[in-house]
Amino acid sequence: MSGEVSRSVFGVIAAFFVLLFCAAVPGHAKEPGLSPPPAVKMAIEPIEIVTASGAHRLRVEVARTSDQRERGLMYRASLPADGGMLFDFHEERPVAMWMKNTPLSLDMVFVSRAGKVVSLALAAEPYSERVISSGGPALAVIELAAGAAQRLSIAVGDTVKHPIFTR
Repeated sequence: MSGEVSRSVFGVIAAFFVLLFCAAVPGHAKEPGLSPPPAVKMAIEPIEIVTASGAHRLRVEVARTSDQRERGLMYRASLPADGGMLFDFHEERPVAMWMKNTPLSLDMVFVSRAGKVVSLALAAEPYSERVISSGGPALAVIELAAGAAQRLSIAVGDTVKHPIFTR
C-alpha cells in the first residue's frame, strides 16, 4: 500500500513539474482555445494597391469560401512584408471582422466592388473579440501586418487592383 501511495505522490509531483515547464518555456504554453484546426488551403495571387506614394504589388492569400474566410489568419505567427490575405465576400455589404485566435496585430483595408478603399482599421488588437466594422458596404477586406497600411500610405479612396473588383 505505501508503494502505491509513493508512486501516486510522485505522479502528482511529476505532473506539476511538467506543467511548470510548459508554462515557463516559450513555445510550449498556449493561449486558451488556441488548438488550431487543420489549415485551409488558399490560392496566393498578386494584388496592386495604388496610393499617393505609388503602386504597391503584394502577394496575398485569397479567402473565397466561408471556411477560408472563417479561418482567415488565425493562429499565424508571422506574415511576409509583401503578403497578407484578401477576403472575398462575393457581394457588397457591411462587413464585420474580429481578431479571435489571431496572434498578429493586423491592419484591415475594407474595399468596395469598384476597388476603392472605403475604410481602414489599423493595428487591430491580437486575440480580441471586439467587432471591427467596415462602416459601410464593402466587397472585400485585405488584412496586412500592422504598420503596412501606413508604410504603403494606404488611405480611403485609394484603388485596389485584383480580378474580384472587375466582375
